[in-house]
Amino acid sequence: MKRLILILIGGLITLSVSAQERTKTPIGGRPDVKGDLFLDFGFNTLNNKPDELKTRFFPSRTFNIYYQYPINLFGEGSGFTFNPGIGIGTDKMAFTEDQTLFNNPALGPESSQLLEIRDVYGDDIIVNTNNVSVNYFDIPLEFRYHFNRSNYQRSMKIAFGGKVGFLMNSHTKIAYEDENGLERKIKDRQNYGITPIRYGLTARLGFSGFNAWGYYGLNQVFQKDKGPFSTQANQINFGISVALF
Repeated sequence: MKRLILILIGGLITLSVSAQERTKTPIGGRPDVKGDLFLDFGFNTLNNKPDELKTRFFPSRTFNIYYQYPINLFGEGSGFTFNPGIGIGTDKMAFTEDQTLFNNPALGPESSQLLEIRDVYGDDIIVNTNNVSVNYFDIPLEFRYHFNRSNYQRSMKIAFGGKVGFLMNSHTKIAYEDENGLERKIKDRQNYGITPIRYGLTARLGFSGFNAWGYYGLNQVFQKDKGPFSTQANQINFGISVALF
């Protein structure tokens, strides 16, 4: 997954460097490439979740990379654009009290339960890393209004829309020190009952170089009766983004 993201970023940066004409944005030179390449950094949390399914705030991080292409609405200079795009969205969920997802044999292979890592790998271990990574191929769709209607690139803008995501893969990552002082790392790639398609509402506010963004998931993170505690939790993501061009 990391290799795929690096390849995508590298290809888009190469495209931007090859462009000759540049105009200024809040973060410097902008290649003459129509559209926006956003790097979203932020956090995620579960909404409508049972008390047992708590996550740690700072380790529960989100990173997205999206390219979006502008289509003018109502004629040139109206201030309105429709911005469809494509990209990759990644979420890391870190549960409290050294707990993580494991398959639930009673519900089948594509299911999960929340267990303490020490109950599985031994009471004497020291847990150093513990998270669940979920990766999506996303299709963001935004309607934007540019307050500076004569120069969209230098304008403050506000956007509302949504996105649809298709699950690419998911895995847990555990790093711990055993009773003999040996460091061990385990990455277990499973479905864990995660819903294969996600969809929700998005919002974005800012300038050409920097934006604040948010996402509210309209569907459940886990398939019905396949997640821990039969949860019906949905996801809320938010953060800031940087536009490379």
